[in-house]
Amino acid sequence: MDKVFYVTTPIYYVNGKPHIGHAYTTILCDTFARYHRFRGEKVFFLTGTDEHGGKIEKTARGEGKEPQAYVDAIVSSFKDLWRDLDITQDDFIRTTEERHQRVVSGILENLLRKGDIYRGKYKGWYCVPCESFWKDSELAEGNCPDCKRGVQELEEENFFFKLSTHQDWLVSFIQSHPDFIFPEARRNEILAFLENPLEDLCISRPKTRLAWGIPFPGEPDHVVYVWFDALINYVSAIGFGESPDFGRFWPADIQFLAKDILRQHTVYWPIMLRAMGLEPPRRVLSHGWWTIEGTKISKSRGNRVDPVEIITKYGVDPFRYFLLREVTIGSDGTYSEELLQGRLRNDLGNDLGNLVHRSFGMLGKYFGEKIPPVQDSSKIQNGLKAEGVSLFGKVESAMAGLDVRLALEEIWNFVRRANRFVEETKPWVLAKDPSRAGELAEMMYTLMESLRVCGVILIPFLPRTGRKILRELCLTEEASCKDLERWGFLRSGEKVGKSEPLFPRIEAEDA
Repeated sequence: MDKVFYVTTPIYYVNGKPHIGHAYTTILCDTFARYHRFRGEKVFFLTGTDEHGGKIEKTARGEGKEPQAYVDAIVSSFKDLWRDLDITQDDFIRTTEERHQRVVSGILENLLRKGDIYRGKYKGWYCVPCESFWKDSELAEGNCPDCKRGVQELEEENFFFKLSTHQDWLVSFIQSHPDFIFPEARRNEILAFLENPLEDLCISRPKTRLAWGIPFPGEPDHVVYVWFDALINYVSAIGFGESPDFGRFWPADIQFLAKDILRQHTVYWPIMLRAMGLEPPRRVLSHGWWTIEGTKISKSRGNRVDPVEIITKYGVDPFRYFLLREVTIGSDGTYSEELLQGRLRNDLGNDLGNLVHRSFGMLGKYFGEKIPPVQDSSKIQNGLKAEGVSLFGKVESAMAGLDVRLALEEIWNFVRRANRFVEETKPWVLAKDPSRAGELAEMMYTLMESLRVCGVILIPFLPRTGRKILRELCLTEEASCKDLERWGFLRSGEKVGKSEPLFPRIEAEDA
């Protein structure tokens, strides 16, 4: 039974509409899903929404809505955005779905039987926005160490999951699996956190304080803590305990998330999985935040950047390109419209857009929009063929290192090299000398084959752009890495389409 490449986003908390941070995580994940499909692998890409907890209940009541009606409306905005961004998820799970709640209840019942969960009293500080408990020593100047907002003192009876008994195992696992947490700085952060004793995790809330949650098995007065509930989505969606195909998917190959939920995914989650008898995911990839003038973009700070407005104004692929190219995974990124416009004007408009537009223009002028005949013995290729043949290997190396930015840099190095090729070979000079018609034909064939390589290699990253290039070359839009195995794919005499500007708005602004 073949293993499926299983990749996940976190499930997004629906106490507000999606912002640029949600879009970034999902586009990153989608890029890797597309890339592994591009390589011919079977892929399962999961995303979804986290719909329980006090913040959602409070927000819904504040708007005069029942929680279920509230989350239904917000979930629609996430689904609509993923459709508009060309996200290729294979499943979208909601924690209010019966299939998820059934698995959560079954896991809790099993852990209760095994003695991994016990009833106990909690006394300490509680952060309502983060829905987290904290000890005195963990507070930051009397406030929540995560969100820096106020906390309230609580004493209540709840159920606890035995995190502490697995701490030594977790430290050993992380140390012996250096690739488990990426990048290395986040791995070091978690190992430093684990130098202190772990507290057992409070995994229930009394209904008197919070009613919006999954009922705790056998305890009608309690609901399941939102984080324990939410993390289980990664296995409930693929049929844990119910589907014979579960083993094809688990362990997950990459789980993408932002750095503010790293601890839940690299401390709580692997210990929960161990108690459930499952392996940890193979890799947890933690990216940075998007900031505006040094301040994190978030709903709570009121500086939300609306992805819908961006793609309406600039297009889907330009937005994808900016997010993927602007920052290395793990680092924080700075968002501004000026930075986005600069990427679009220079990289997309001047480099790629200009290359495509001028190439099709010259093909029409010199060869009537037909792929010219060539002789392999010609030396007019000036090394561009060798660079085209080696491009996928460079991209593959970058993606193996989880560096999408570097992969795009390699592609753009080739785009710029193709532009230089035009300047070096000077087709406008060759066209004036009938004795050099063979050189002109070879030059134009090399250039058009380079466009084909660009169109194919862009499919995982900028799918609309890649397909448009291939469509204008009258080639199938369903490309894979196998289409990069040989140079000389285009057939002489084939008529191509008429090229229209790839990024007309940017080109118009340049003019």
